[in-house]
Amino acid sequence: MKQSVIYIFILCVFAGCNISPSKDVSKKAIAKAGTAYLYEDEIKNIVPKGTPSKDSLELLKKYIDNWMHETLVVQKAENNLSDEQKDVEKQLQDYRNSLITYAYEKELVKQKLDTVIDNQEIEKYYTANQNDFQLKDNIIKVVYVKVSKKAPNIAKLRQLYKSENAKDKEQLAGYCHQFAENFFLDDNSWLLFDDLLKEIPIQTYNKELFLQNNRYVEVSDSLNSYFLNIKGFKIRNSISPLSFEKENIKNIILNKRKLQLISKMKEDVYNEAANTNKTEIYINDKNKK
Repeated sequence: MKQSVIYIFILCVFAGCNISPSKDVSKKAIAKAGTAYLYEDEIKNIVPKGTPSKDSLELLKKYIDNWMHETLVVQKAENNLSDEQKDVEKQLQDYRNSLITYAYEKELVKQKLDTVIDNQEIEKYYTANQNDFQLKDNIIKVVYVKVSKKAPNIAKLRQLYKSENAKDKEQLAGYCHQFAENFFLDDNSWLLFDDLLKEIPIQTYNKELFLQNNRYVEVSDSLNSYFLNIKGFKIRNSISPLSFEKENIKNIILNKRKLQLISKMKEDVYNEAANTNKTEIYINDKNKK
C-alpha cells in the first residue's frame, strides 16, 4: 500500500497528476521521454524492501531522472546517426563472444591450472632472468623500534637493539610488545627504505649515501625516540635479491602457466574440429582477386 502511494506521488510530480498516454495501454506509464515510456512494473524492484518512504521517493525520482536523460540522449543519437553508424550488431556479437570466451577460460584455469610452485623452479627462473629484477627503490633489512620518550629503561633498549645475541633478541621482543609504539624485528625480510622513512623522522638528501654510511641510527622528535639497526641494504638499480622477488616470480610463473593452458586449449579445440571434419575453407588462390 505504501509503495502504491509513492508511485502515485511520482506520477503527480512528473506528469502533473495526469498520466501521459502510453503505447501499451495494458501497463501504467509513470514517465515519458520523447517517444519512450517508463512503466510502473519496470521500477518495482528499484527500492529495497524496508526503505523509509522518504528515501524510497528520492530513489525513484533519481532513477526516473537518469532514465529520462539516457533515453533522450539515445533518441537524439538515433535521429542524428546514419544507419551504418547505428549498426552495432557486429560490436555486440564480438562483445558477447569475448564475454563467453573469457568465462570459459576463467573456468578452465580454475579447474586445470597447476598452482604448485616449488623453490627450485623459483630459483631457476630468478637465475635465468636476473636482468628483469633490477631494483627501482632502495631496500633494507632492519631492526626498528619506536618508543615514547617516557618509556622505561631506554638505556637497556639501546643495548638490546644492537645485539646479535639470541637471548638479547628475546628480551628485545618482550620489551617491544610491552612498551614500543611501533617496531619491526624480522631482520630476514626486506623492506622498502622509503616505507621506513615514513615512520622515522630521518632527514637525508642522499638515501644511498645514508645507507652506505650508517649502521645504528638513533633519532627523536618531540614525543618519541627511534632506534634503527640496519642489517643489510640494496641500492636501487642493483639486482633485487631473490627473497624480495619471490612472490613476484610466483605470479609470473602462474601467469605463464595460465597463458600456456589457454593457448593449448585453443589449439586442442581447433585440432579436434579439424580431425572430425568440422572445419572447411572456401577460398583458394583462384578465388583471390
